[in-house]
Amino acid sequence: MFNHRRSTNLVLLAVSATALVAGMLAYGTGQPGWAGWLWVGAAVPVLVALLVGMTGAILRHESGLDVLALLAMSGAMILGEHLTAAVIALMFASGRTLEDYAEARAQREMSALLSHAPRTATRYENDQLVPVSLESVRPGDRLFVRAGEVVPVDGSLVGNAELDASTLTGESLMVRRSPGSVVQSGVVNAGAPFDIIATSTSAESTFAGIIRLVESAQQSRAPAARLADRYALLFVPLALGMAGIAWLAAGDPLRALAVLVVATPCPLILAVPVAIVAGMSTCAKRGILVKSGGALETLAQTQTLFFDKTGTLTGGHARLVGIEAGQQTTPTDVLRLAASLDQASKHVIAEAVVTAARERGLSLSTPQQVEETPGAGLRGIVDGRQVALGTFAYVSTTAVPAPWSHHFLQQLEYEGASGVFVSVDGTMVGVLQMSDEIRLETPRALRLLHLAGIRRIVMLTGDRRDVAETIGAALGVNEVIAEQSPSGKCAAIEAARAQGPTIMVGDGVNDAPALAAADVGVAMGARGAAASSEAADVVLMVDRLDRLAEALQIATRARAIAEQSVVAGMGLSMAAMLAAACGYVPPLIGAVVQEAIDVAVVLNALRALRVIPAHRHGTLTHDEVDRLTSAHAALGPVLDRIRSLAERLAILPRPAIRAELVDLVRQLRECLLPHERHDDAVVYPVVAQLLGGDDPMAAMSTMHREILRLARLLEHMTADLPPEGPDPRALGEFQRVLYGLEAILRLHFAQEEELYYTLGDTG
Repeated sequence: MFNHRRSTNLVLLAVSATALVAGMLAYGTGQPGWAGWLWVGAAVPVLVALLVGMTGAILRHESGLDVLALLAMSGAMILGEHLTAAVIALMFASGRTLEDYAEARAQREMSALLSHAPRTATRYENDQLVPVSLESVRPGDRLFVRAGEVVPVDGSLVGNAELDASTLTGESLMVRRSPGSVVQSGVVNAGAPFDIIATSTSAESTFAGIIRLVESAQQSRAPAARLADRYALLFVPLALGMAGIAWLAAGDPLRALAVLVVATPCPLILAVPVAIVAGMSTCAKRGILVKSGGALETLAQTQTLFFDKTGTLTGGHARLVGIEAGQQTTPTDVLRLAASLDQASKHVIAEAVVTAARERGLSLSTPQQVEETPGAGLRGIVDGRQVALGTFAYVSTTAVPAPWSHHFLQQLEYEGASGVFVSVDGTMVGVLQMSDEIRLETPRALRLLHLAGIRRIVMLTGDRRDVAETIGAALGVNEVIAEQSPSGKCAAIEAARAQGPTIMVGDGVNDAPALAAADVGVAMGARGAAASSEAADVVLMVDRLDRLAEALQIATRARAIAEQSVVAGMGLSMAAMLAAACGYVPPLIGAVVQEAIDVAVVLNALRALRVIPAHRHGTLTHDEVDRLTSAHAALGPVLDRIRSLAERLAILPRPAIRAELVDLVRQLRECLLPHERHDDAVVYPVVAQLLGGDDPMAAMSTMHREILRLARLLEHMTADLPPEGPDPRALGEFQRVLYGLEAILRLHFAQEEELYYTLGDTG
């Protein structure tokens, strides 16, 4: 439908322009008769298209500005002003074509979603694996799913499986399933091959239902009304009334025609799409793909914003966030042994563990005799010691659970994290806490969105309520709606749309229905699922959430410029209408005057192409950002040791406490404090110049002073300890200082990394 309309408007533009120019050439060569017919030929096709369009609008109970162009062209034809009719036709056809260009990217194809859907399945037939079409699968069939394949239909597991369910639930961590568990279609086999017993046909499967949800949500969306139409209710009656008064007062129908010609609302027809297309182009320069002019208009008016959690507000992949170590080892040793063994695994969590160890500069050993149990863990020899790591259940088969393990399992559940337990020579020595962390730019992005006019931010997720509310509280969102299926997300958005336009931001196939259901769907397209990008109206091609705030600012500015152009153009048109009504502007001159107004209006609308620079004086390079954040990663073991010592003070022998504290103070003096002093003296002045202002780093420098104060306090307290160690009162004071120092360091590092990331040159 859209392609047909666009082709028709292109043909009308070509015909009207060609016939107008040919008529002018004929007139210039002394053939006015031919010129008149050519100009009629320029106007008639546009006139017919206008009549068809107006008829359709009346049937749809719509009104618009096209009635003025229809009356102006018709009047010019009747009164023999053929050149005037041809000029009006060209203006109208060019405006329609430009508006079509603004909407050209509004097409939403389901190709990406359909390409993700499996086409075939592998079925057991007479003890043979046979590829079959998806449509031939029936409940009860035994199917084989290879590593990396998408589960073709819903089914029941025959063995163990490790699944990537992010396409359906948004969960970033791997999901482990035992025999008999239900597996939904659309999830990816992230471990070893397994078998399932089909429980549905392909048409009845979960993934097919998501496709139908997207299609239904897209079809139910009404096209956005043109901004220009909102001015028609006032302008059209005014123009018609003025033309009628001019005709009655002068007794000359040419007066009325002249009024209608200058009233032909090209400032409305042209200014709005030009400003909107310019805004779309400006967004593209910043890595923001806006697919339609209607989406940009709606962005500027929306005050309610929905976010998916995983992959949008958070990073979408597991990272090491904490280490619990037993009394006989240190957090660094636990990580080094685990990472050494994990080098033999291709599991995503194993890769995250190895990455964390390398970020901290740990030297890893080569593992030997490695045995991996998919979905559970692995064991092997590292430096001559038997090491096992994986789930608590798996490691418990090789070691007696540590006294702290059950408490830590409960903590993992509270925080929605996963744990990689580690045992050495039959003793459980520690656990690595893996979690999906909040993206570095998320807090700043939410602040910018509030400044851009968003009043209500809602986190909409399939996660457990306790996990979602913890993250929501940390981010300061207005509302958290958790434990939602794709259909539940759509229902929440539909309810909010009754109060005004909505935006939904998501990442993954599971978000596609919600993206399509919202007034504006925004996909993290840089690394998100292609299907969500296809279903969305806006795609953030740069993997930074703060670009959404830029999109809102650009949209608001483009819409303001469009309205400026409309008001200025209409003001000039009103002045021209008064002059035409008084007989000072004949119809043909009126068409020329109107063209001059159009040019001025379009030039003003093109101001939306200009990118407003950020309020800072420069950026950090990628290498500089990496170097600054790597320094924090290298200090990770120091932070882990501070926390570990604070937790172990109550159980360590009193003489050992003094030795541990002395060694920690030495580590702080040699590693941490020089880093903080260097930042304050060297890094902060550079960052302050980039930010601008009198003293933008004052609060961060205050944090440095508090860190130095606590470190100095710890050093003095340690120096005053007697050889036998602290008494109970002093022990509590040491714990208070250690916990305070660890908390402020983690907060300070997070603030610095957010700042460095914000200043990073990622344009």
